[in-house]
Amino acid sequence: MALKGRPIAVGTSDTDLYTCPSTIEASVHGLVFANGTGSSATITVKVYVQSTAATTTIITGQAVAANTAFTWPKPINLNAGDKIIASASTGSAIVCLYSAYEGSAAPVAVGFTPRGAWSSGASYVTNDVVSYTNGSSYLAIQASTNQQPDTQTAYWLLLAAKGDTGSGDVTGPSSSTNNNVAVFDGTTGKIIKQGTAGTDFVAPGTATTFTADQTFNSTRLKLAGSSSGTATLNAPAAAGTNTYTLPPDASTLGYRNIPQSGSDKTTSYTLATTDIGEFVGVGTSGSITIPNSTFAAGDIVSIFNNTTGNITITCSITTAYIAGTNTDKDTMTLATRGVATILFISGTVCVVTGNVT
Repeated sequence: MALKGRPIAVGTSDTDLYTCPSTIEASVHGLVFANGTGSSATITVKVYVQSTAATTTIITGQAVAANTAFTWPKPINLNAGDKIIASASTGSAIVCLYSAYEGSAAPVAVGFTPRGAWSSGASYVTNDVVSYTNGSSYLAIQASTNQQPDTQTAYWLLLAAKGDTGSGDVTGPSSSTNNNVAVFDGTTGKIIKQGTAGTDFVAPGTATTFTADQTFNSTRLKLAGSSSGTATLNAPAAAGTNTYTLPPDASTLGYRNIPQSGSDKTTSYTLATTDIGEFVGVGTSGSITIPNSTFAAGDIVSIFNNTTGNITITCSITTAYIAGTNTDKDTMTLATRGVATILFISGTVCVVTGNVT
């Protein structure tokens, strides 16, 4: 480090005593204020920091008696452009003597100061960081007011530029209908289109008829329906309504009514494996037959008597029990509006529970 120093006369207005040179850092020692006159005087001492453009007063109204001296007791460390400034109450009364150690190393780095969005009415100093309306951010390289960051390069350095607008893999239509669903267009997985009511979804408040095993919006529906193999699904009246009622009707999913076509008349019906897991509704007087060796262990069929009279269940199966009994029944009676559930123990044995006798 180099040692420098000299005496300077302190005036009544701010007088620069020492300025730290560019690319240099310094430490000022032995800051002495001597009064060689016969009258007392006062001094004020300030430090200016170039990086923040801020001035701080460190001595105010310090008295220096006639023919005496005042010594600042501590070193003052400065970076490039920083200053020590002083003024005296009486001109030509005070002389300042200082010693400064100057180093050739680069000045200590100063951190950034985030200031948010740039404003034309705000004052900025070196190392302030602002964002601007063009989507970029800028670093202040000197103090300024109302210097637009994207054009005034003497005051601002581009810190981060706004990136290009990305284009995603998936593309779709420029507009759509509210509440419609989106479906893939083609097989690339990168293009979507607006779904079509009746093909890709059921619009609220509408009824759509499907054929058995019809693929609907990538979901296969297995419809029980009527003998024609079709069924009607009534969509909810409004989005978010998810309650569906399954009345005893031949057009309802999961329900088989006999007779299945023509005018109601007395008939008989033999249960089949297509009835597994469903309700078989009886809408007229007649009988239902439980066949032998048709079903497997664990199969279940339910029967609903929707008549005002009794229905006869004929048990062709080898052994049929009413739940809770140990007697093989060849015929059973299902009461009006009653429900019977048949659980097959094997192809030749079943148990019937419900409104049966």
